[in-house]
Amino acid sequence: MRRYRKWIFVLLSLLLCVLVARQHRSLSAERALGRPMAQEEAFATAPPVLALTTVALGGFRGLIANALWIRAIRLQDEGRYFELVTLSDWITKLQPDNSVVWAMQAWNMTYNISVQFESYSDRWLWVRSGMELLRDEGLRYNPDSVDLYRELAWFFQDKIGSNTDHAHWVYKEAWAGEMVKVVGRSGRLEGLSSDRADVARARVQTLGERYKMDLTLMQQIDHRYGPLDWRTPDAHAIYWSIRGLQNLKHRTDLLPLRRVVWQSVQRSFHRGRLVENQVDRRVEFAPNLDMAENVNRTFEEMKRLEPDKEEYVARAQRHFVGDAISFMYSNSRQADAMRWFELARENFRGMVPEGMTLDEFVVDHVTSQVEKGKMGRIVALLEGLMGQHYYHLALGDDDRANGYALLTRRVWERYQARNRDALGHLSLPSIESLRQRVREQIRNGGHGFSAALRAQLESQSGVTGGREVGSEGRSDSNPQPRPKSPESAPNRPRL
Repeated sequence: MRRYRKWIFVLLSLLLCVLVARQHRSLSAERALGRPMAQEEAFATAPPVLALTTVALGGFRGLIANALWIRAIRLQDEGRYFELVTLSDWITKLQPDNSVVWAMQAWNMTYNISVQFESYSDRWLWVRSGMELLRDEGLRYNPDSVDLYRELAWFFQDKIGSNTDHAHWVYKEAWAGEMVKVVGRSGRLEGLSSDRADVARARVQTLGERYKMDLTLMQQIDHRYGPLDWRTPDAHAIYWSIRGLQNLKHRTDLLPLRRVVWQSVQRSFHRGRLVENQVDRRVEFAPNLDMAENVNRTFEEMKRLEPDKEEYVARAQRHFVGDAISFMYSNSRQADAMRWFELARENFRGMVPEGMTLDEFVVDHVTSQVEKGKMGRIVALLEGLMGQHYYHLALGDDDRANGYALLTRRVWERYQARNRDALGHLSLPSIESLRQRVREQIRNGGHGFSAALRAQLESQSGVTGGREVGSEGRSDSNPQPRPKSPESAPNRPRL
């Protein structure tokens, strides 16, 4: 009996091998049906280290990854983020189709590790590395992950686009500098078509190979939501959210991506135009008024797709319309301001009190925004008010021009006083900086100035020549209206 036992074990072993082989083929077939083709191609071209761990360790990969994951959670709780980066890298090698570990590793690099450095340039290296990890690797192996698209879009919207990090201006300038090399200084996609054919091809190739962006999709997004300034982070938050929505049409958990789109579109209206501040040598942001119609349509889309939030969305739309009126008005787009004013009167009950004029509505709206406004909105209002100052100065309406100058000063002072404890990263540009920016805009035909009106303004105050009569002395002195007298020429109001 002992002699036959050996052969029984051999036969049982062979039988088990046959059964395991059949089961393996069955599991492989099911995995192939459930895994997207793009993911199969990603694994087929995986780096040697990843390919080795996938094949050599076989089923033990899951056990090892589980043990490492337990260790990773402990390191996360203890705040040992640098060790966690290495450990997370091992887990992604063992389980590259685990989107959670990619998201955690990128988040730690972008948020937790970056702030450990005093040097803002070092912080940017970690922030950019975190974004590249998701974009170049995480989405490569997880093209159907809502979480990874959401995280990547959020990095653009929050880490770069917001001001929660004291180094946010460094991030904005660095990203804008990279995008200028691709889309040009205008930030518009039209710049690509105006280049020489070889230059345009090189830029489109860079978009695809380095930034993993598709020009056709960018053009579709620009037409639907824009025109966008692609040097700004919000434009890229919109892009990656839309990219996820298009790739995952069969999914039902897409609300987080839609909300990133809606939020970024709204913010792009308020601060979606990049301005190069030559005075302070930094980038700043101004309103993108040409987006107004598309932003309003986006609100209607939100109400249709989120019926349970319709009341909340309607309130946000109401605030947007108020901003559109005041922004158009303060940027000398009076016809547009009146059109939006009439829309508010007709569609938003109680928004415009009976008998209130456009002028009265704008003044009331501006003063209310000072108390609760964020920096981007306040800068937009200040630019527009200052443009109105110069506009009425050119027309010879000194009283009204002086009123706009005084209102500009009061808005600036109130915001600075309200944010006195956070002026390091929430401070407004100086009055002189704003004045120089508006002068440049006027020289380039902005704020509704015709060539004749620019010439008139130059003859009166020298603004378009870069100097203003009466600008001697302190650049930030308070404007004071002076009574006119027959014996002296009218005193020109200044900011």
